[in-house]
Amino acid sequence: MSTQSFRDFLYPPDHPRVAAIRGLDARSYAEAATTDSFAGPMIEGWKTLYPQPFVGVTSNGKVIEGLYPFGPSEPGEEAPAAAMVAAAGTLLGAVTPAQTEQLVYAADAPEWQSWANPEFMQHDTGLRLDELDSPVRDAALSVMEASLSPAGYELVRNLMRINGFLGDLVELPQLMNEFSYNFALFGSPSLTEPWGWQIFGHHVALNCLVAGSQLVVSPVFLGAEPDLIDAGPHRGVTVFRERIAWARELMASLPEQLRRDATVFEDMQDPAMPEGRMHPGDERHLAGCFQDNRVIPYEGIRVLSLPARARTILDLLVDDFIAHLPDGPRAARRREIQEHYGQTWFSWIGGWAAGDAFYFRIQSPVVVMELDHHTGVFLSNDTPAPFHMHTVMRTPNGNDYGRALVRQHQEARQHQAARQHHEASRFQG
Repeated sequence: MSTQSFRDFLYPPDHPRVAAIRGLDARSYAEAATTDSFAGPMIEGWKTLYPQPFVGVTSNGKVIEGLYPFGPSEPGEEAPAAAMVAAAGTLLGAVTPAQTEQLVYAADAPEWQSWANPEFMQHDTGLRLDELDSPVRDAALSVMEASLSPAGYELVRNLMRINGFLGDLVELPQLMNEFSYNFALFGSPSLTEPWGWQIFGHHVALNCLVAGSQLVVSPVFLGAEPDLIDAGPHRGVTVFRERIAWARELMASLPEQLRRDATVFEDMQDPAMPEGRMHPGDERHLAGCFQDNRVIPYEGIRVLSLPARARTILDLLVDDFIAHLPDGPRAARRREIQEHYGQTWFSWIGGWAAGDAFYFRIQSPVVVMELDHHTGVFLSNDTPAPFHMHTVMRTPNGNDYGRALVRQHQEARQHQAARQHHEASRFQG
């Protein structure tokens, strides 16, 4: 498959895979997907996971406490909170009262966990961008732009453009277009109180929470099918090329024994995989949608065992995974991840030569990063291909959605209120 283009796997226009759903939009397809032979079982499986009380991803079922202290950021690591608040204020000023009811949830609402990355809309959280007038849609996108680095925002927008490109290729533009995404706000925009936003849809899902000067963007799901646009106004857009090249280079830099130890399974669809290791939609990656409480044991090799060159390449991979963060929070996240390199593991599935499809995971108490090449969904390849990938990033042990920070903030407020009540009672006495 290494010499083949994604265009070799386009379905004919009359193929049932695409012809049967032609003309459906997200809402009509949401109902049709429940009886689809591919999507239906996934939906049923995810129903049992949402909404479960949030715990967080762990390596052994036990949350490690104290990893995410709430408080002011280190100098130079502050979130762009003022710009985020201003952008969110513009959005709230642009929506109608009815739209506000749909758009805004509590800062700790369970709807945070409703995001998903398929093209079908399992949960209708927030507002649908492709149903909004341009000024409102642009205001929503501006909240995202104010919260991310320029490179991060451009990557997300390119993934959205690729989705629109795919929709045009398979003649499903109502279902898959540049703006077929849900957007929601959580909490009230504030420089002191926790609040955030969420966007999700096909191959794009980001959950962003700011608490004072601290910023958490997690879970993050970014993917593409295909990985480039080769025609039309956005021709030349490509995604994840450097990340994939560095991953191959990392494996190539390992001594043979370490490479064998890192490789959990040699084949992407390995018969040796235990039951449940492969998911019909997630395939090999473990930390996707509705996996907020997943137990993911460490596998592969310890990062401390990597030779110096491999460690340098791993640093590049980590930086690429967190490149969507603005400068200050990116520095904080890099420091947090590197401080836990002593407890970090690297694992691999598949080949690593040019053109091979593969999976890898970087995992520690404070991060899970995955990249997985996939079979076709709207392309017909029945084996994983480098032109279709999913990437996932989690903040395990309880800080996805910034939940650890929100909880500590709430506890501090409750403690302060109790102390004020006690002091008032003493004064009155």
